[in-house]
Amino acid sequence: MAKDLVLVVDDDEAVRTMLYKIMISNDFDVDQASSGAEALELVEQKDYDLMLLDINMHGIDGFEVINTIRGQGKNLPIIVVSGRKADYDTLYGLDIGADEYITKPFNPVTLGAKAKALVRRSRSFVSEKETVIVAGPFSYDTQTLRFYKNGEEIPLSAKENAMIKLFIDNDNRIFSKDTIYSMIWGETIIDENAIMVYVNRLRQKIEDDPSDPQYLQTVRGLGYRFKAK
Repeated sequence: MAKDLVLVVDDDEAVRTMLYKIMISNDFDVDQASSGAEALELVEQKDYDLMLLDINMHGIDGFEVINTIRGQGKNLPIIVVSGRKADYDTLYGLDIGADEYITKPFNPVTLGAKAKALVRRSRSFVSEKETVIVAGPFSYDTQTLRFYKNGEEIPLSAKENAMIKLFIDNDNRIFSKDTIYSMIWGETIIDENAIMVYVNRLRQKIEDDPSDPQYLQTVRGLGYRFKAK
């Protein structure tokens, strides 16, 4: 059985080597890229299961790599591994499509666990047979993991994909922030801002007027509800 394939992107050879060893020890196959440009070339050539991505790189930086990949409609899971620790950088990285943001220095065991969990969750929504879930103007193809509004595809990141699948499977059900965090992140809630970032990103993509959401609604004091019908 083929191993999951990870692309490690960092212009620091020592960091790349460390990440390579961590991923190998967690039973991944690993490719390496020393620049954003090289990373984008490799993503065009191969289907990766995960990307570990630095932000500060010469030429095309990590943020531009994320923007390019998401702009192409790819839902490749991306974990940012960066020395940039400001809240702005973290929220911006999540806002443009990163699935996790880990700051250096980091715990190798934690990184390995998050990598495996993210790959596992990104696949957990694939059905053995093709099934299209329809809710109002929206449809979700569980075979291809593609999401559509009025027949037009809406590109989603891995976490956005997981969240919209949760909502479209449970039209009109209210989910608390704790429940969403547990089901999407697989752990106890530690950062409510992350959920708000992803909800706002989904609203920007699916709502006719994101400032007055009709589909992904906030239920004050309780959480969020997806109401498509």
